[in-house]
Amino acid sequence: MIGRLRGIILEKQPPLVLLEIHGVGYEIHMPMTCFYALPETGVEAIIYTHFIVREDAQLLFGFTNKQERALFRELIKVNGVGPKLALAILSGMSAQQFVNTVERQEISALVKLPGVGTKTAERLVVEMKDRFKGMNGDLFALGGGSEIPLTAPANGKADADPEAEAVAALVSLGYKPQEASRMINKVARPDADCESMIRDALRAAL
Repeated sequence: MIGRLRGIILEKQPPLVLLEIHGVGYEIHMPMTCFYALPETGVEAIIYTHFIVREDAQLLFGFTNKQERALFRELIKVNGVGPKLALAILSGMSAQQFVNTVERQEISALVKLPGVGTKTAERLVVEMKDRFKGMNGDLFALGGGSEIPLTAPANGKADADPEAEAVAALVSLGYKPQEASRMINKVARPDADCESMIRDALRAAL
């Protein structure tokens, strides 16, 4: 199991980041809530990871801290929730927001996430609420600082087409292309970069 990686960020293509470690580049899928905290390209980052091996692929999922990774691991244990859907859930709301939503049994907030229907939302509330009871009370005290440094970039590059990249990121998270385009068009601004548009679009969707 690969549990933690430390290296230089080579590329950022939401929700994927390419991390170089001793000449090897690791592709890591990250929830957008974690992706926002990453430094720019050329800067060192520490990412906690969960490694999944399938017959057709080996996938790395990354998180800014152990608590977010723990929540991801609990999510994929829920019937009908795979890694892609778990990634979409944690992209639409932070780990703490998700915990609060489940504890308040806010089904209406969960069904706004891509791929989450009413039955899945109800299952999440029932199963995750029970899981939270079995965890330490401070497991999801997520307000502390991240181990990822936010230092100045060594070689920052502007997005060639931030709107197109933002739409592609939403599609990869489970939104339909037309819906993703509509969401980005609503929040697009001439001075906005890809990450800020994704953040604004996901916030507006909830």
